[in-house]
Amino acid sequence: MKKQWENKTKMPISEHLEELRQRIFFSLSIFLIFNTICFIYIKNIAYILQQPATGIKFLQLAPGEYFFVSIKVAVYAGFILSSPFIIYQIMLFILPGLTKQEASLIVPALISSIILFFIGLLFAYQILAPAALSFFIQYGSEIVEPLWSFEQYFNFILLLLFSTGVAFQIPIIQIILGILEIFSSDNMLSYWKYTIFFSTIIGAILTPSTDPMTQICLSSAIMLLYLAGILVLKIINK
Repeated sequence: MKKQWENKTKMPISEHLEELRQRIFFSLSIFLIFNTICFIYIKNIAYILQQPATGIKFLQLAPGEYFFVSIKVAVYAGFILSSPFIIYQIMLFILPGLTKQEASLIVPALISSIILFFIGLLFAYQILAPAALSFFIQYGSEIVEPLWSFEQYFNFILLLLFSTGVAFQIPIIQIILGILEIFSSDNMLSYWKYTIFFSTIIGAILTPSTDPMTQICLSSAIMLLYLAGILVLKIINK
């Protein structure tokens, strides 16, 4: 295994470029395949994304709005579903050029990052989106009837999902900083007051809605993730 590792690191530049071309082609192919599948089943995906907005009637306010939003949703869904395969190709390409110590850091970080991103999507879909939409539906319901634009709703829900997935990367960043000895777990724990302040700001920025319930939920999740990152660093004595 060690000999094979060393041989790969000594590949000529032409072979590296050829390998890069093949991996890019494979990644794009996977991405296009998932996009196609998602577009074929776009009605099912749209139905799933509509679930948090129970009882809302959606309107098509412009010609082709549903069609163009369907393409957007299919691209986002295709990207999410194909991302583990794409990241796997990236790992296969960069690993031969890394030392074993670097690989032992990067590989678990990438895998954990993917897992946390999907957990963030699930958290946004199951908790944040219903809380935000419930607030909007109930607020002023005795005055106005909620008839929402199909495009605006999906822009809202997609932004909420992706921003939450990105926010869930906080423990990965902490662990990397701790392993590189830039910040220790004790340093991070001493900044807990600032963390509460900044988690509130981040929650307000990342949530596309302005209701306090959604912001509190996301800010609380960010704070818990921050503490989880500190706990992991404590366990590995960093």
